[in-house]
Amino acid sequence: MKRWIIVCTGILFSSLVSQAQWQWKNVDALYQPLPKGVHVYKTTDETEGKPNIAYYVSADLHEKSLQFVTQTGNGKRLTPTQYYEQENRPLLVMNTTFFEFVHNSNLNVVIKDGSMRAYQVHTLALKGKDTLTYRHIFGSAIGISKKRKADVAWLYTDSAAKYAYASQQPIQPWKDSIPHHSPQQMLQAGTFSKWKMETAVGGGPVLVQNGLVRITNNEELKFAGKAINDKHPRSAMGYTADGQLIFLVIEGRSPGKAEGATLTHTAQMLQQIGCLEALNLDGGGSSCLLINGKQTITPSDKEGQRGVPAVFIIKN
Repeated sequence: MKRWIIVCTGILFSSLVSQAQWQWKNVDALYQPLPKGVHVYKTTDETEGKPNIAYYVSADLHEKSLQFVTQTGNGKRLTPTQYYEQENRPLLVMNTTFFEFVHNSNLNVVIKDGSMRAYQVHTLALKGKDTLTYRHIFGSAIGISKKRKADVAWLYTDSAAKYAYASQQPIQPWKDSIPHHSPQQMLQAGTFSKWKMETAVGGGPVLVQNGLVRITNNEELKFAGKAINDKHPRSAMGYTADGQLIFLVIEGRSPGKAEGATLTHTAQMLQQIGCLEALNLDGGGSSCLLINGKQTITPSDKEGQRGVPAVFIIKN
């Protein structure tokens, strides 16, 4: 059985040997018609002895008939099915960014047609004994350039700048009493270059780097304490060395049917699929992947699909 050595900056461990394996079955026939370069796979293999349901879609970035785009709700949260109807029934719709419920605002970058439609949140106000102090962070995103090259990076975004700025290495957050820093101060925290992407969505933490499982939760401060080991529905994206864009969803919160996955399990799946780089997206009740309007996993909210402020779309 194949073994992985997991290297992680998460707060719970530095290395772990896992023997998790999943067999993926091609289920293209359930989601026809599918264009050239797109395939759908499913596994029901258990994860560490617990029931599991997961799907992934591979889409060839070199296939010129495929359009990779994003869409936002423009201040509203729409369900993936509502986006599907609004966008003239595209091939694929998947949830993406984290968000807050009060203003339905994206908390991560969204780039559409080369233009930033939402921005990274770089400052977290602390509580308790750290009241009036702030953490300054650089979250991750996945983007596709005009030349159809995919990249995962850690970003600085500013509404006054045309482009995002990207670091190819995670950046340690810092804490001080200043709520907002100048762009120059923020960019001095790492080695940045302009990130000229045509399409992009943010999330985090990064799960796979250079084909290895490496979870940058400590740098991105997405999940506190032992939360990276909690099992939930998951959504994630990545890409392979041969130019396949990967969309992964894992069903969860359904005892006896689908228990969900930890971030480590999710990273291991993406690595096994062959991702060179990959990152986590908003999960839980938001997780949803539609192919030709048909659901893959069953959303965990009892009401069904959750409204979200941004989605990734493939049009054919």
